[in-house]
Amino acid sequence: MGTSRTFNIHFWLNLAKEKDGQAPIYARVTVDGRRSEISLQRQTSVTYWDTKSKKTTSRNLEGKALNAFLDQVYAKLLDCHKQLSADYKLVTSKSIKARFIGQDERHKTLLELVTYHNENMTGVLKQGTLKNYFTTEKYIKRFLTQKKRTNDVYLKHLTHSFIIDFEQYLRKGPSLQNSNPLNNNGVMKHLERLLKLMNLGLDLQWLDKNPFARYKLKFNRYKKEFLSKEELRLFLDSDLQDTGHQKVKDVFVFACYTGLSYSDVRSLSEDNIRLGIDGDYWIFTQREKNEQPVKVPLLDSAHRILKKYAEYASKNNGILLPVFSNQKVNTYLKEISACLGVHKNLTFHSARHTFATTVTLSNGVPIETVSKMLGHTKISTTQIYARVLEQKISLDMKNLRFQLNETIR
Repeated sequence: MGTSRTFNIHFWLNLAKEKDGQAPIYARVTVDGRRSEISLQRQTSVTYWDTKSKKTTSRNLEGKALNAFLDQVYAKLLDCHKQLSADYKLVTSKSIKARFIGQDERHKTLLELVTYHNENMTGVLKQGTLKNYFTTEKYIKRFLTQKKRTNDVYLKHLTHSFIIDFEQYLRKGPSLQNSNPLNNNGVMKHLERLLKLMNLGLDLQWLDKNPFARYKLKFNRYKKEFLSKEELRLFLDSDLQDTGHQKVKDVFVFACYTGLSYSDVRSLSEDNIRLGIDGDYWIFTQREKNEQPVKVPLLDSAHRILKKYAEYASKNNGILLPVFSNQKVNTYLKEISACLGVHKNLTFHSARHTFATTVTLSNGVPIETVSKMLGHTKISTTQIYARVLEQKISLDMKNLRFQLNETIR
Protein backbone atom coordinates (compact mmCIF):
# COMPACT_ATOMS: atom_id res chain seq x y z
CA MET A 1 0.00 0.00 0.00
CA GLY A 2 2.89 2.36 0.74
CA THR A 3 4.74 1.72 -2.55
CA SER A 4 4.11 3.00 -6.06
CA ARG A 5 5.24 1.90 -9.50
CA THR A 6 6.43 5.29 -10.78
CA PHE A 7 7.52 8.47 -9.03
CA ASN A 8 8.94 11.59 -10.63
CA ILE A 9 9.79 15.18 -9.61
CA HIS A 10 9.95 17.86 -12.30
CA PHE A 11 10.66 21.62 -12.00
CA TRP A 12 9.19 23.88 -14.67
CA LEU A 13 8.41 27.49 -15.48
CA ASN A 14 4.81 28.58 -15.77
CA LEU A 15 5.19 30.67 -18.89
CA ALA A 16 1.50 31.54 -18.85
CA LYS A 17 2.32 33.81 -15.91
CA GLU A 18 5.46 35.34 -17.44
CA LYS A 19 5.90 39.06 -16.78
CA ASP A 20 8.80 41.22 -17.82
CA GLY A 21 10.87 38.16 -18.70
CA GLN A 22 10.28 36.53 -15.28
CA ALA A 23 8.19 33.40 -14.72
CA PRO A 24 7.21 31.53 -11.52
CA ILE A 25 8.76 28.14 -10.80
CA TYR A 26 6.58 25.11 -10.04
CA ALA A 27 7.33 21.58 -8.91
CA ARG A 28 5.36 18.78 -10.54
CA VAL A 29 5.05 15.53 -8.62
CA THR A 30 3.93 12.52 -10.66
CA VAL A 31 2.93 9.18 -9.13
CA ASP A 32 1.61 6.41 -11.36
CA GLY A 33 0.84 8.94 -14.09
CA ARG A 34 -1.16 11.29 -11.86
CA ARG A 35 0.16 14.80 -11.26
CA SER A 36 0.09 17.43 -8.54
CA GLU A 37 1.68 20.83 -8.98
CA ILE A 38 3.20 22.98 -6.24
CA SER A 39 3.99 26.67 -6.51
CA LEU A 40 7.46 27.21 -5.02
CA GLN A 41 6.90 30.95 -4.52
CA ARG A 42 10.02 31.71 -6.54
CA GLN A 43 10.55 33.14 -10.03
CA THR A 44 13.49 33.42 -12.40
CA SER A 45 14.50 34.79 -15.78
CA VAL A 46 13.11 32.81 -18.70
CA THR A 47 16.36 33.45 -20.57
CA TYR A 48 18.52 31.62 -18.01
CA TRP A 49 16.23 28.65 -17.39
CA ASP A 50 17.66 25.30 -18.54
CA THR A 51 14.80 22.92 -19.39
CA LYS A 52 17.14 19.89 -19.29
CA SER A 53 18.77 20.44 -15.90
CA LYS A 54 15.61 22.12 -14.52
CA LYS A 55 17.77 24.88 -13.04
CA THR A 56 18.92 28.38 -13.81
CA THR A 57 22.20 28.86 -15.65
CA SER A 58 22.77 32.23 -14.01
CA ARG A 59 26.10 32.33 -12.17
CA ASN A 60 25.42 35.27 -9.89
CA LEU A 61 24.61 34.93 -6.18
CA GLU A 62 20.84 34.92 -6.78
CA GLY A 63 21.18 32.14 -9.34
CA LYS A 64 23.31 30.01 -7.05
CA ALA A 65 20.89 30.55 -4.15
CA LEU A 66 17.94 29.56 -6.35
CA ASN A 67 19.60 26.31 -7.46
CA ALA A 68 20.45 25.47 -3.84
CA PHE A 69 16.81 26.07 -2.93
CA LEU A 70 15.62 23.76 -5.72
CA ASP A 71 18.00 21.05 -4.47
CA GLN A 72 16.44 21.40 -1.00
CA VAL A 73 12.92 21.15 -2.44
CA TYR A 74 13.90 18.06 -4.41
CA ALA A 75 15.37 16.42 -1.30
CA LYS A 76 12.29 17.30 0.79
CA LEU A 77 9.91 15.83 -1.80
CA LEU A 78 11.96 12.64 -1.84
CA ASP A 79 11.78 12.55 1.95
CA CYS A 80 7.98 13.03 1.88
CA HIS A 81 7.73 10.04 -0.45
CA LYS A 82 9.97 8.03 1.88
CA GLN A 83 7.94 9.00 4.99
CA LEU A 84 4.63 8.00 3.43
CA SER A 85 6.07 4.66 2.29
CA ALA A 86 7.58 3.97 5.72
CA ASP A 87 4.28 4.79 7.45
CA TYR A 88 2.36 2.48 5.11
CA LYS A 89 0.33 5.43 3.87
CA LEU A 90 -1.24 5.59 0.42
CA VAL A 91 1.42 7.23 -1.75
CA THR A 92 -0.12 9.55 -4.34
CA SER A 93 0.90 12.85 -5.89
CA LYS A 94 -1.70 14.55 -3.71
CA SER A 95 -0.50 12.90 -0.48
CA ILE A 96 3.11 13.89 -1.23
CA LYS A 97 2.03 17.47 -1.93
CA ALA A 98 -0.04 17.55 1.28
CA ARG A 99 2.91 16.25 3.29
CA PHE A 100 5.25 18.78 1.63
CA ILE A 101 3.09 21.84 2.37
CA GLY A 102 2.08 20.58 5.84
CA GLN A 103 -1.59 19.89 5.22
CA ASP A 104 -1.76 16.13 5.73
CA GLU A 105 -2.87 14.34 8.87
CA ARG A 106 0.58 14.51 10.41
CA HIS A 107 0.42 18.28 10.50
CA LYS A 108 -2.93 19.05 12.05
CA THR A 109 -3.40 22.38 13.79
CA LEU A 110 -4.70 23.28 17.23
CA LEU A 111 -7.90 24.87 15.93
CA GLU A 112 -8.52 21.86 13.66
CA LEU A 113 -8.40 19.70 16.79
CA VAL A 114 -10.77 22.06 18.63
CA THR A 115 -13.21 22.01 15.70
CA TYR A 116 -13.01 18.21 15.43
CA HIS A 117 -13.76 17.88 19.15
CA ASN A 118 -16.68 20.30 19.19
CA GLU A 119 -18.31 18.81 16.10
CA ASN A 120 -17.97 15.20 17.28
CA MET A 121 -18.95 15.87 20.89
CA THR A 122 -22.32 17.37 19.93
CA GLY A 123 -24.88 15.00 21.41
CA VAL A 124 -22.19 13.30 23.52
CA LEU A 125 -21.43 16.11 25.96
CA LYS A 126 -24.15 18.09 27.67
CA GLN A 127 -24.91 21.44 26.07
CA GLY A 128 -23.60 23.31 29.10
CA THR A 129 -20.30 21.42 28.98
CA LEU A 130 -19.96 21.95 25.24
CA LYS A 131 -20.67 25.64 25.72
CA ASN A 132 -17.65 25.81 28.04
CA TYR A 133 -15.45 24.34 25.29
CA PHE A 134 -16.65 27.07 22.92
CA THR A 135 -15.59 29.64 25.51
CA THR A 136 -12.15 28.02 25.81
CA GLU A 137 -11.90 28.12 22.01
CA LYS A 138 -12.50 31.88 22.08
CA TYR A 139 -9.69 32.35 24.59
CA ILE A 140 -7.34 30.19 22.47
CA LYS A 141 -8.09 32.20 19.33
CA ARG A 142 -7.59 35.48 21.16
CA PHE A 143 -4.30 34.23 22.63
CA LEU A 144 -3.03 33.14 19.23
CA THR A 145 -3.83 36.44 17.51
CA GLN A 146 -2.83 38.80 20.34
CA LYS A 147 0.23 37.05 21.78
CA LYS A 148 1.47 34.64 19.12
CA ARG A 149 0.63 36.90 16.14
CA THR A 150 -0.86 34.00 14.21
CA ASN A 151 -4.29 32.59 13.38
CA ASP A 152 -3.37 29.00 14.22
CA VAL A 153 -0.48 26.75 15.25
CA TYR A 154 0.58 23.24 14.29
CA LEU A 155 0.03 20.67 17.02
CA LYS A 156 3.60 19.42 16.58
CA HIS A 157 4.81 22.91 17.57
CA LEU A 158 3.00 22.93 20.92
CA THR A 159 5.42 22.83 23.85
CA HIS A 160 5.38 23.18 27.61
CA SER A 161 6.19 26.86 27.19
CA PHE A 162 3.05 27.30 25.05
CA ILE A 163 0.96 26.05 27.99
CA ILE A 164 2.74 28.37 30.42
CA ASP A 165 2.29 31.35 28.07
CA PHE A 166 -1.42 30.55 27.67
CA GLU A 167 -1.83 30.27 31.44
CA GLN A 168 -0.20 33.68 31.99
CA TYR A 169 -2.36 35.20 29.26
CA LEU A 170 -5.50 33.93 31.01
CA ARG A 171 -4.29 35.20 34.38
CA LYS A 172 -3.30 38.70 33.24
CA GLY A 173 -5.67 39.43 30.37
CA PRO A 174 -9.30 40.57 30.57
CA SER A 175 -11.99 37.93 30.70
CA LEU A 176 -14.61 37.62 27.99
CA GLN A 177 -17.30 38.89 30.37
CA ASN A 178 -15.55 41.97 31.76
CA SER A 179 -12.20 43.74 32.10
CA ASN A 180 -11.15 41.74 35.16
CA PRO A 181 -8.82 38.72 34.76
CA LEU A 182 -10.10 35.23 35.48
CA ASN A 183 -9.59 33.82 38.97
CA ASN A 184 -7.25 30.86 39.47
CA ASN A 185 -9.92 28.16 39.19
CA GLY A 186 -11.35 29.81 36.06
CA VAL A 187 -7.88 29.65 34.49
CA MET A 188 -7.45 26.03 35.55
CA LYS A 189 -10.81 25.07 34.02
CA HIS A 190 -9.73 26.37 30.60
CA LEU A 191 -6.38 24.58 30.91
CA GLU A 192 -8.19 21.41 31.98
CA ARG A 193 -10.27 21.54 28.80
CA LEU A 194 -7.13 22.18 26.73
CA LEU A 195 -5.52 19.15 28.41
CA LYS A 196 -8.51 17.01 27.39
CA LEU A 197 -8.12 18.28 23.83
CA MET A 198 -4.45 17.27 23.87
CA ASN A 199 -5.40 13.79 25.08
CA LEU A 200 -7.85 13.55 22.18
CA GLY A 201 -5.04 14.60 19.82
CA LEU A 202 -2.88 11.77 21.17
CA ASP A 203 -5.72 9.27 20.71
CA LEU A 204 -6.18 10.45 17.11
CA GLN A 205 -2.39 10.24 16.58
CA TRP A 206 -2.34 13.90 15.60
CA LEU A 207 0.16 14.50 18.41
CA ASP A 208 3.39 12.62 19.12
CA LYS A 209 3.79 13.96 22.66
CA ASN A 210 1.61 15.78 25.17
CA PRO A 211 2.76 19.33 26.02
CA PHE A 212 0.97 18.87 29.39
CA ALA A 213 3.28 15.97 30.34
CA ARG A 214 5.09 18.00 33.02
CA TYR A 215 2.30 20.45 33.81
CA LYS A 216 0.09 20.12 36.89
CA LEU A 217 -3.30 21.74 37.28
CA LYS A 218 -3.60 23.57 40.59
CA PHE A 219 -7.15 24.30 41.77
CA ASN A 220 -7.80 26.36 44.89
CA ARG A 221 -10.23 24.86 47.36
CA TYR A 222 -12.89 27.27 48.49
CA LYS A 223 -15.31 26.98 51.35
CA LYS A 224 -18.63 25.88 49.90
CA GLU A 225 -21.48 27.62 51.66
CA PHE A 226 -24.59 25.90 53.01
CA LEU A 227 -27.40 26.85 55.38
CA SER A 228 -27.36 25.82 59.01
CA LYS A 229 -30.53 24.44 60.60
CA GLU A 230 -31.45 27.88 61.95
CA GLU A 231 -30.74 29.64 58.65
CA LEU A 232 -32.76 27.09 56.70
CA ARG A 233 -35.68 27.67 59.07
CA LEU A 234 -35.29 31.42 58.53
CA PHE A 235 -35.50 30.95 54.75
CA LEU A 236 -38.43 28.57 55.08
CA ASP A 237 -40.52 30.86 57.29
CA SER A 238 -39.73 34.19 55.58
CA ASP A 239 -42.36 35.97 53.50
CA LEU A 240 -40.69 38.41 51.11
CA GLN A 241 -42.51 41.40 49.66
CA ASP A 242 -40.73 41.31 46.31
CA THR A 243 -42.44 38.72 44.09
CA GLY A 244 -39.24 37.75 42.28
CA HIS A 245 -37.36 37.30 45.54
CA GLN A 246 -40.18 35.18 46.94
CA LYS A 247 -40.16 32.86 43.93
CA VAL A 248 -36.39 32.43 44.03
CA LYS A 249 -36.50 31.82 47.77
CA ASP A 250 -39.19 29.15 47.37
CA VAL A 251 -37.34 27.35 44.58
CA PHE A 252 -34.09 27.51 46.56
CA VAL A 253 -35.75 26.05 49.68
CA PHE A 254 -37.32 23.33 47.52
CA ALA A 255 -33.81 22.38 46.34
CA CYS A 256 -32.57 22.41 49.95
CA TYR A 257 -35.13 19.71 50.79
CA THR A 258 -34.66 17.64 47.62
CA GLY A 259 -30.97 18.03 46.72
CA LEU A 260 -31.78 18.68 43.07
CA SER A 261 -29.43 20.84 41.00
CA TYR A 262 -30.49 24.02 39.22
CA SER A 263 -30.97 22.34 35.83
CA ASP A 264 -32.88 19.42 37.34
CA VAL A 265 -35.25 21.72 39.28
CA ARG A 266 -35.81 23.84 36.18
CA SER A 267 -36.93 20.84 34.11
CA LEU A 268 -38.98 19.17 36.86
CA SER A 269 -42.52 18.38 35.69
CA GLU A 270 -45.67 16.69 36.96
CA ASP A 271 -44.51 13.44 35.32
CA ASN A 272 -41.60 13.32 37.80
CA ILE A 273 -43.89 13.16 40.86
CA ARG A 274 -45.10 9.63 41.58
CA LEU A 275 -46.16 7.41 44.44
CA GLY A 276 -43.21 5.51 45.86
CA ILE A 277 -42.91 2.07 47.39
CA ASP A 278 -44.03 3.48 50.75
CA GLY A 279 -47.20 5.04 49.36
CA ASP A 280 -45.86 8.58 49.71
CA TYR A 281 -44.92 10.96 46.90
CA TRP A 282 -41.41 10.72 45.48
CA ILE A 283 -39.43 12.57 42.82
CA PHE A 284 -38.40 10.23 40.01
CA THR A 285 -36.03 11.98 37.61
CA GLN A 286 -32.68 11.73 35.86
CA ARG A 287 -29.74 14.04 36.43
CA GLU A 288 -29.06 16.20 33.42
CA LYS A 289 -25.33 16.26 34.20
CA ASN A 290 -24.57 12.52 34.22
CA GLU A 291 -27.93 10.92 33.32
CA GLN A 292 -27.98 9.01 36.61
CA PRO A 293 -31.47 8.08 37.83
CA VAL A 294 -32.55 9.95 40.96
CA LYS A 295 -35.30 8.91 43.39
CA VAL A 296 -35.98 11.26 46.28
CA PRO A 297 -38.87 11.02 48.79
CA LEU A 298 -40.78 14.31 48.75
CA LEU A 299 -40.39 15.83 52.21
CA ASP A 300 -43.29 17.89 53.58
CA SER A 301 -41.56 21.26 53.21
CA ALA A 302 -40.82 20.58 49.54
CA HIS A 303 -44.31 19.19 48.92
CA ARG A 304 -45.94 22.34 50.34
CA ILE A 305 -43.94 24.47 47.88
CA LEU A 306 -45.17 22.36 44.95
CA LYS A 307 -48.76 22.79 46.12
CA LYS A 308 -48.21 26.55 46.36
CA TYR A 309 -47.30 26.65 42.65
CA ALA A 310 -49.91 24.19 41.42
CA GLU A 311 -51.63 26.91 39.39
CA TYR A 312 -48.30 27.85 37.78
CA ALA A 313 -47.80 24.23 36.72
CA SER A 314 -51.28 24.03 35.18
CA LYS A 315 -50.49 27.04 32.98
CA ASN A 316 -46.96 25.96 31.98
CA ASN A 317 -47.37 22.48 30.50
CA GLY A 318 -46.78 20.75 33.81
CA ILE A 319 -43.48 22.47 34.65
CA LEU A 320 -43.71 22.61 38.43
CA LEU A 321 -41.74 25.68 39.51
CA PRO A 322 -40.95 29.19 38.18
CA VAL A 323 -37.17 29.10 37.72
CA PHE A 324 -35.36 32.21 36.49
CA SER A 325 -31.98 32.16 34.73
CA ASN A 326 -29.09 30.84 36.81
CA GLN A 327 -27.41 34.25 36.83
CA LYS A 328 -30.58 36.00 37.98
CA VAL A 329 -31.25 33.38 40.65
CA ASN A 330 -27.76 33.78 42.12
CA THR A 331 -28.08 37.58 42.08
CA TYR A 332 -31.42 37.39 43.89
CA LEU A 333 -30.03 34.91 46.43
CA LYS A 334 -27.39 37.44 47.48
CA GLU A 335 -30.07 40.09 47.90
CA ILE A 336 -32.31 37.69 49.85
CA SER A 337 -29.41 36.65 52.11
CA ALA A 338 -28.67 40.29 52.92
CA CYS A 339 -32.35 40.94 53.60
CA LEU A 340 -32.60 37.98 55.99
CA GLY A 341 -29.29 38.71 57.70
CA VAL A 342 -27.60 35.54 56.46
CA HIS A 343 -24.03 36.65 55.80
CA LYS A 344 -22.98 33.92 53.40
CA ASN A 345 -22.09 33.98 49.71
CA LEU A 346 -24.92 31.70 48.59
CA THR A 347 -25.45 30.33 45.11
CA PHE A 348 -28.13 27.91 43.96
CA HIS A 349 -25.61 25.08 44.34
CA SER A 350 -25.55 25.84 48.08
CA ALA A 351 -28.94 24.11 48.22
CA ARG A 352 -27.37 20.74 47.36
CA HIS A 353 -24.79 21.24 50.10
CA THR A 354 -27.57 22.15 52.52
CA PHE A 355 -29.51 19.01 51.60
CA ALA A 356 -26.40 16.82 51.98
CA THR A 357 -25.26 18.36 55.24
CA THR A 358 -28.04 20.03 57.22
CA VAL A 359 -31.08 18.09 56.03
CA THR A 360 -29.73 14.53 55.71
CA LEU A 361 -26.27 13.69 57.09
CA SER A 362 -26.61 15.77 60.25
CA ASN A 363 -29.90 13.97 60.93
CA GLY A 364 -28.34 10.52 60.72
CA VAL A 365 -29.12 9.59 57.09
CA PRO A 366 -26.30 7.26 55.90
CA ILE A 367 -23.95 8.71 53.32
CA GLU A 368 -24.74 5.83 50.93
CA THR A 369 -28.40 6.88 50.93
CA VAL A 370 -27.51 10.55 50.47
CA SER A 371 -25.23 9.64 47.56
CA LYS A 372 -28.09 7.83 45.82
CA MET A 373 -30.48 10.73 46.27
CA LEU A 374 -27.91 13.21 44.95
CA GLY A 375 -27.38 11.05 41.86
CA HIS A 376 -23.66 10.51 42.45
CA THR A 377 -21.85 7.60 40.85
CA LYS A 378 -19.21 7.46 43.62
CA ILE A 379 -19.36 7.90 47.39
CA SER A 380 -16.18 10.02 47.17
CA THR A 381 -18.16 12.68 45.30
CA THR A 382 -20.71 12.82 48.12
CA GLN A 383 -17.92 13.19 50.66
CA ILE A 384 -17.01 16.51 49.06
CA TYR A 385 -20.51 17.77 49.83
CA ALA A 386 -20.72 16.19 53.27
CA ARG A 387 -19.98 18.47 56.21
CA VAL A 388 -19.74 16.80 59.61
CA LEU A 389 -21.14 19.48 61.86
CA GLU A 390 -20.01 20.01 65.44
CA GLN A 391 -23.57 19.43 66.55
CA LYS A 392 -23.58 16.00 64.87
CA ILE A 393 -20.20 15.12 66.37
CA SER A 394 -21.49 16.09 69.79
CA LEU A 395 -24.63 13.98 69.35
CA ASP A 396 -22.65 10.97 68.11
CA MET A 397 -20.23 11.19 71.03
CA LYS A 398 -23.11 11.49 73.52
CA ASN A 399 -24.59 8.29 72.08
CA LEU A 400 -21.19 6.61 72.26
CA ARG A 401 -20.70 7.78 75.86
CA PHE A 402 -24.12 6.39 76.79
CA GLN A 403 -23.38 3.02 75.17
CA LEU A 404 -20.00 2.78 76.85
CA ASN A 405 -21.53 3.57 80.25
CA GLU A 406 -24.24 0.97 79.71
CA THR A 407 -21.60 -1.62 78.82
CA ILE A 408 -19.58 -0.89 81.95
CA ARG A 409 -22.68 -1.32 84.13
